Amino acid sequence: MKWRKLIKVAFQSILKNRMRSLLTTLGMIIGVASVISLLALGKGSQDDIRKQVASLGTNMIIIHPGSSFSGGVRGGSGSQATLTLDDVDSLKNEPELIRYVSPDIRLSEQVIAGKTNWSTQVNGVSVDYLKIRNYTLSAGSFFTARDVKAKSKVAVLGKTVSDELFPGQDPVGTRIRVRNVPFTVIGTLSGKGQSSMGMDQDDIVLIPESTALYRLSDGKTIRAVVLSAVSEEKMNDAQARATEILRRNHKLKDDDEDDFHISNQTEIISMAGKVTGTLTALLSAIAGVSLLVGGIGIMNIMLVSVTERTREIGIRMAIGARGADILIQFLIEAVILSLIGGIIGILAGLGIAYGIGSAMGASVLVDPSIIVLAVAFTAAVGVFFGFYPARKAAGLNPIDALRYE
Repeated sequence: MKWRKLIKVAFQSILKNRMRSLLTTLGMIIGVASVISLLALGKGSQDDIRKQVASLGTNMIIIHPGSSFSGGVRGGSGSQATLTLDDVDSLKNEPELIRYVSPDIRLSEQVIAGKTNWSTQVNGVSVDYLKIRNYTLSAGSFFTARDVKAKSKVAVLGKTVSDELFPGQDPVGTRIRVRNVPFTVIGTLSGKGQSSMGMDQDDIVLIPESTALYRLSDGKTIRAVVLSAVSEEKMNDAQARATEILRRNHKLKDDDEDDFHISNQTEIISMAGKVTGTLTALLSAIAGVSLLVGGIGIMNIMLVSVTERTREIGIRMAIGARGADILIQFLIEAVILSLIGGIIGILAGLGIAYGIGSAMGASVLVDPSIIVLAVAFTAAVGVFFGFYPARKAAGLNPIDALRYE
């Protein structure tokens, strides 16, 4: 009953000065709303990045050729032809770590269909490429191992290419030309949209690796190798094993640099997560200043309240109230003021986050622990900034308080 009475008295005191109480909690409201909205949008952005990177493929590891060095001039990554089909075959012999492997012979080509043409990327890949990159077919079928062995002139079109060359039509069974080499369209891919780097993943034509290598390329140059680890937990082990195999195949000495570049999805997610996490933390720290200002506002108004209610404090002490009772009463008022500001701030922050997310098409991810932490923090602010005014009230001399005008 004592606590219920103290809380009731605290609410009565707050409600006596509604406008002043609202203005007192304004700093807390702004601070909590800013932190909640920023964290929700930041978490949503990180989740978007994870989904976009996951759309690139399943536990995917990408290997690119190294850079060339000639006459003191060093070329960029991929400028040296260091990857071969022997590397691909060696990587396929590691089933305990690597599930699927595919060369990726990338060619920028003008694809022609009747009187229409479209500049796109033609990729020579293996039959496992769809599994590695998480592509699915919307129509037709994918080429087979027999097509790869026979260097068959068959192609599977991405959604963008299909829409551009055959708007409103089913292209399966039709013919296209790449460098005057005719290809039969045997399937189309379902749309995947843009990647995390802004690349259109549907602007692509897939053909058998052997066809790309021997009919459209020089018969030896592989632009990249993509592979899928058996699980996310073994991605780093698979990457380390792939590095070991390639160094052995390329006869590199212990002190030689890698003549290839290898990366995996975990690294991409980690890098992107650090960027968004740092930005969110910085903005949240700035918003946290509002919480400090709000706490100072609560302390200020509680000091004013102590001065205004000095005679009331004296009367309560005269009829038996102890200093601890006065201390607790004013602490409860400070905590309630903070909690009111915190709750309003949480609701405002969620509204702001979802409003911005809806307007900008961004994801919003609310972690329940953030809400709990916000409530606990606002209560702590109330105790911290309310303690000094409460202690001052509890330390008043009853006789001096009764004489106070």
